[in-house]
Amino acid sequence: MRAKLLRLRAVGILLAGALVVTTGCSSHGSSSGSGGSKNVTIGVGGQSLLVYLPTTLAQQLGYYKDEGLNVKLQDLQAGSKALTALLGGSVDVTSGYYDHTIQTQAKGKSIESFVTMLRLPALALVVSPKHKGTVNSIADLKGGKIGVTAPGSSTDFFLNFLLTQAGLSSGDVSHQAVGGGSTAVAAMEQGTVDAAVMIDPAISELAKRHPDLKIVDDLRTQDGVQKVYGTTQYPAAVLYSSPDWVKGHQDTAKKLAAAIVKTLQWISSHSAEEIVAKMPASFVGSDKAVYTQAVAAAKPTYSTDGTMDPAGAAEVLKVLSSDPAIASANIKLDTTYTNGLLPSS
Repeated sequence: MRAKLLRLRAVGILLAGALVVTTGCSSHGSSSGSGGSKNVTIGVGGQSLLVYLPTTLAQQLGYYKDEGLNVKLQDLQAGSKALTALLGGSVDVTSGYYDHTIQTQAKGKSIESFVTMLRLPALALVVSPKHKGTVNSIADLKGGKIGVTAPGSSTDFFLNFLLTQAGLSSGDVSHQAVGGGSTAVAAMEQGTVDAAVMIDPAISELAKRHPDLKIVDDLRTQDGVQKVYGTTQYPAAVLYSSPDWVKGHQDTAKKLAAAIVKTLQWISSHSAEEIVAKMPASFVGSDKAVYTQAVAAAKPTYSTDGTMDPAGAAEVLKVLSSDPAIASANIKLDTTYTNGLLPSS
């Protein structure tokens, strides 16, 4: 009886040890889902925003599954929140703006972009219809309430850049978190903010209701980017993660990049109507025509091959260096992105 008990105890210890090993080996991006698919969680900085459309469309088209990936998308409403989720370890990858790779390095932490979705920022500084006629330039915003998706997001970076260029400081205005979708539209229509940095489809929705909508600066076109930044290229939405995750999950990262590039090529070869037909109805909203118009206007802003142009990355650093903290940080630009995981590499 004693010998039997000892044998049972030994088996129990072995089983417990095996459980510990299995648990320790499981992590985001490395565990297997149904059919042996790799599980990956992507935090999105506002899933309904057109700047992140390829991330959702890749799922709608089945391209993640084609690559053997089981992708879960978490809508985190704003780029800064998606970045925080990545740094906190609750997501594997973030669908956010390339700006964050530079901003984060300046703060002593590293993240790395591995596929580029947007070649233009696609943001605009819009005046609230309630305040039209009182705001005609950045200088007129002094002392006002300005909407951004969230503090620390790319909309906030853009606002701070405009203020600096006008000889103002970030503290000269009140930064108000209004989100990027219907909440931003509501804040603008109610006049709770004087102006806001907005993203489509919210800009198009507001413009339909207010045809005389005042847009101070518009980064949805190359001409607008040239006017504000003095360049025709400014890479924006990307997929990024920590260098350790990218290095430790290269096969998964390559598959994510392949799925996104296939999606970008699909966008390039299909009409706005065909793209809209694939998107979730909740994103399209009640006015399909406005959403379709916004998608048609956004098509030229998407990359077609997922590549980060080194010259474009340098332009982003140049613009962000208007912040003294970044200018003095000795940013190693070649560590903020890689093109080595793209399908053509």
